[in-house]
Amino acid sequence: MINFILHIDDYIYAMAQSVGGWTYLLLFLVIFIETAAIIMPFLPGDSLLFAAGAMAANPKMGFSVGLFLVLFFLAAFLGDTCNFLIGHTIGHKLVTNRHFGKLIKKKHLDDAEKYFEKNGSLAIILGRYMPIIRTFVPFVAGISQFPLQEFVKRAFIAALSWSLIATGSGYLFGNIPFVKEHFSAIILGIIVITLLPSVIGFLKSIKKESPKVN
Repeated sequence: MINFILHIDDYIYAMAQSVGGWTYLLLFLVIFIETAAIIMPFLPGDSLLFAAGAMAANPKMGFSVGLFLVLFFLAAFLGDTCNFLIGHTIGHKLVTNRHFGKLIKKKHLDDAEKYFEKNGSLAIILGRYMPIIRTFVPFVAGISQFPLQEFVKRAFIAALSWSLIATGSGYLFGNIPFVKEHFSAIILGIIVITLLPSVIGFLKSIKKESPKVN
């Protein structure tokens, strides 16, 4: 999986040459499943959009960046909405399940409810830019009974901005010689940057919970 993510441009090009127009559907499904399926947060997101944008900028490949933008937006938006509805309807049953319940503790759910009451819109929009986190934010929002109409508005903004920024960046910069030569390093940098806010928040939570020593 790590090799796939770091060399995703090579894999996408190879796939596109093999299946042609079906590439649109396959990439749509990857982005949709990454968010909609709670158990598959490890699928590539930002790096895939960047690589797809770079491929669309290559006239020899014959792919439309406009169609990629629309499909990625729909995949992200529908995936978030589906994930939210799962959390809203059967989220508590999944959490109390002996297998799935190990992933999310009740304390985390209580904290999430308080967090969404205070920073709901920020959590939903910024969560879209964080690998792993973006898979769980809609689910936790659904469990916390965040209003569906408000969630849909913010999920729409998040999906639209994410697809434009990630795919557009690949389209504009993905075929620059320096970027192509250091594609793996750039993808790794994208992953680190998007994960950084989560890491900082995690470290702060550990610091708060650690007992003070006199």
